[in-house]
Amino acid sequence: MSSAATSEQAAFELPAFQLQGVELWRWDPRARARRPILDGVEWRALRGECWALLGPNGAGKTTLLTLLGAVEFPSRGTADVLGERLGRVDVFRLRERIGFVDARLGARFASGLTVEQVVHTGRTGTVGLFEERLDELDRDRAASLVETLGVAHLAQQRFDHCSHGERTRALIARALVSRPELLLLDEPGSGLDLEGRETLLAALGRLVCEEPELTLVLTTHHLEELPTATTHALLLRDGRVVAVGTVAETLADGALTACFGLPVRVERADGRWHARAAAPTA
Repeated sequence: MSSAATSEQAAFELPAFQLQGVELWRWDPRARARRPILDGVEWRALRGECWALLGPNGAGKTTLLTLLGAVEFPSRGTADVLGERLGRVDVFRLRERIGFVDARLGARFASGLTVEQVVHTGRTGTVGLFEERLDELDRDRAASLVETLGVAHLAQQRFDHCSHGERTRALIARALVSRPELLLLDEPGSGLDLEGRETLLAALGRLVCEEPELTLVLTTHHLEELPTATTHALLLRDGRVVAVGTVAETLADGALTACFGLPVRVERADGRWHARAAAPTA
């Protein structure tokens, strides 16, 4: 094996990310004190794994996702993302290797751009369109991704005329054009109706099959929004890890009860999870 191949294999065998003793706080001017957001988070994910990040409102899920996206930094502890330690790396270069999709992104594009044009902006990582910077390989990849994400039939439609679910899938395709190694989705199922949710989950299932080396992390409040390809989960409450591990270990009655603060019963059928509050005992 050549030295280049050996180096590439060694890089792939590194964790996609590893957080050790991570704390993050912000200053609260009214209380004149630090307000903890994350507290002692330990988390390690391997390349190619599909992670769910679950917890109630205010648990710190989005903050934890922005840390993985090299948007925020730990106040204490260490965060290694794609083999680079936050605080010791050019984050602008690191972010080129990370795809990040949240609900706010869709509002930043100029009105009038088509779905195809919005997807093309992913090549430059900008909200502006620079078609001259794309080559034929970039265009082919964009076309393949809109097909995978189920929006190829909308390619020439104005992005701002699409439904919420269609925009979400287009933004995921956009995030993947530059071939990131880590894809972060902040509540991609939020606000979708049943059809939109099921279409999104089918698209994510195709994506996982077609991009097996991609590490995927998505946040949600609801087990019903998890793709069947989910391999691992981290449960977060009040900035602290309640459970972390395989889905068999984490998406279970006891762990989810502790996470959400009420008795939860979990069922799985046809690879999908369903959760409900347990009926009170007499």
